[in-house]
Amino acid sequence: MFGTVFNVLMIILGSSIGSVFKKGIKNEYQEILMNSMGLAAIALGINSIVQHMPSSKYPVLFIVSLALGALIGQRFNLELKFSKIVSRFSKGNLAEGLSTAILLFCIGSLSILGPVEAALNGNMTYLFANGMLDFITSIVLASTFGIGIAFSALVLFCWQGSIYLIATLIENSLNTDLMNEISIIGGILILCSGLSILGIKKFKTLNLLPALAVPPLMFLILFVFNL
Repeated sequence: MFGTVFNVLMIILGSSIGSVFKKGIKNEYQEILMNSMGLAAIALGINSIVQHMPSSKYPVLFIVSLALGALIGQRFNLELKFSKIVSRFSKGNLAEGLSTAILLFCIGSLSILGPVEAALNGNMTYLFANGMLDFITSIVLASTFGIGIAFSALVLFCWQGSIYLIATLIENSLNTDLMNEISIIGGILILCSGLSILGIKKFKTLNLLPALAVPPLMFLILFVFNL
């Protein structure tokens, strides 16, 4: 778990530095920074989709996952509840920034494979590399959305901690196919965040988040019934 702790500390440090920069940045510069983050999110999302989709052995799974996830997320209106919680502590567009930060920090190859490598092989290289990337990203995000971006570190800790524990418990059942499907869906969600930031199309990205739980459930069913 040391690698995850390092990753968390890098996000908190980067958010602190970025929030200091924010105080001295004019509105037009904040706007251009937000545009750059939107473009970066779109690029990362497309890259994840293009990289993993050709290797998918279940080409329809991401469609089913998004449909089911959207229905569940809309039923509980996760986006609205999240915005209400955030608005109690901050004004402005922090909710949008936090949702983007959570997706960028948590849904990526390094963030998913890192805890698995640490649990199975004691290799923390991925987590250290991810920590440095998140450090830079959190500076830019916090300079645009404020110090509240640091709260994403708590979500990252729970996310990577859960993956670490699951990998430890079911190391023989984990396979690259599952990671591949999660990366495809994650890429689509990151792409949605980028489009929302740029104002091209406002997606309720958090309402789509349950889609990430569908592939693990399907693989668990396949494993239990030995299909």
